[in-house]
Amino acid sequence: MSNCGASSESCCTSLEVPGGTYYRTYPDTSDEQTSEADPASVSGFRMDKYLVTVGRFRQFVIAWSNGAGYLPAAGTGKHVHLNGGSGLVSAGAVAGGGVVYESGWDATDWNNTVDIDPVNGNLDCGAFWAWTGTAGNQETLPIDCVNWFEAYAFCIWDGGFLPSEAEWEFVAAGGSAQLAYPWGSTIPGGTGCPGASCCPGPGCQLAIYDCFFPSGTSSSCTGVTNIAPVGTATMGAGRWGQLDMAGEMSEWNLDWYAASYVDPCTDCAYLTTASYREFRGGSFYDGEEFLEPPTRDDNGPGLRDNGVGFRCARTP
Repeated sequence: MSNCGASSESCCTSLEVPGGTYYRTYPDTSDEQTSEADPASVSGFRMDKYLVTVGRFRQFVIAWSNGAGYLPAAGTGKHVHLNGGSGLVSAGAVAGGGVVYESGWDATDWNNTVDIDPVNGNLDCGAFWAWTGTAGNQETLPIDCVNWFEAYAFCIWDGGFLPSEAEWEFVAAGGSAQLAYPWGSTIPGGTGCPGASCCPGPGCQLAIYDCFFPSGTSSSCTGVTNIAPVGTATMGAGRWGQLDMAGEMSEWNLDWYAASYVDPCTDCAYLTTASYREFRGGSFYDGEEFLEPPTRDDNGPGLRDNGVGFRCARTP
């Protein structure tokens, strides 16, 4: 697909992210975080510029072919550029005194229509669903209503992997810059926002959030028209060029949810089985506090929500 963003570029554009170290917990505008804590280091990788669109996801659904076509192979989807191909370190997990690495896709348990079943009915989660049974005028909207398994399977099919929670926040925070928002310190709709190009106001150029799009007036969302084509918020680009890292759709991460971070973290993810998977970034209907990179959210991996989508990461 080559119709994304202001310049109608490839929806598959993926941008280099240099490695570095930062604090996963750091002061933010909501005063929920007041100090630096939970250091993490990530190696260089690539992160897709855009959220996965309806049009891109449609190609995966065709390849999947109602379960008779593509399914990920066992062990795929790992960060094979790390640790000699072993991938991410499982945070806090030690087996017999040794390090435990990510296992990748579980083909035995997940290659079934309980976990992967992106049919029309399942991708319909109410008035805000972006999917259409046939290609139409919503192909550049971000796909929503996909569960964690489908997001992970898509990224594997597309030659990548789901980013870890540490990788995702590193991009949103601008790495060691530890920004208030992916684009910097400007509060959307607040002091310093450049006039009508920010929400509230026509355009919504920093982030699609709090039902401001498309009218520029915060109110209750009414339908799929409150979801913008990916890349609409052109002034919201992060340090390395990724768009919609705040607002538009919350994004599935690889990790299981842990109430507390495991410190320190070097190319790590929380891979110990728990009840919930992580997603980050806030959606088109969430408030400003969800736009802040340190803000965390989670739910069961089978969740289908009209405010949750995803993007893929890739080897450098």
